[in-house]
Amino acid sequence: MLTEKLCEKPSAENAGGFPYLKTMRIEKNMVASIYYTVKEGKTDKVIQMIPEDQPQEFLFGHDLLIDVFETSLIGLQAGDAFRFDAKADQAYGPIDPGAIFDLPLSTFAEEDGHIDEEVVQVGHVFPMADKDGNRHYGKIIRKMKERVTMDFNHPMAGKNLTFEGKVIAVRAAHPEEIPSPEN
Repeated sequence: MLTEKLCEKPSAENAGGFPYLKTMRIEKNMVASIYYTVKEGKTDKVIQMIPEDQPQEFLFGHDLLIDVFETSLIGLQAGDAFRFDAKADQAYGPIDPGAIFDLPLSTFAEEDGHIDEEVVQVGHVFPMADKDGNRHYGKIIRKMKERVTMDFNHPMAGKNLTFEGKVIAVRAAHPEEIPSPEN
């Protein structure tokens, strides 16, 4: 994993080193390989865990991450550990009551009209599309005789979170990894 780049000339940052190495830090157009745990602030319950042996790569500086995550990691380099708290409004926002609504049970019918009772259960998550074709994930939170109540909020919405982890590697993004500007 590449975490260093050659400098053109020595500086206070790299004095004495040959070749002149400069450690890369997380900034715009950098990809960082990170492992971390997300815990719910009130209970300390683990909500999400990216294990050390399976770190994820994240592209920085393109509004692809929640702001508090990105700003808390800017400037870090390989080997740096991090821990920060995020209030619900800084993370995934409050629970939106408008994203919780009932759908007819027939929405889940197969082509022959049969509804698989094993599949349509409280707690199950389904990908669905809105009228514009945008994909959303909804969780069944209540099942009634003729309909279900679905919650389309992000699973971490309304929760204060604690992020804790470590940066494994930092590298420059490849040109094909950088999103093209929207016109």
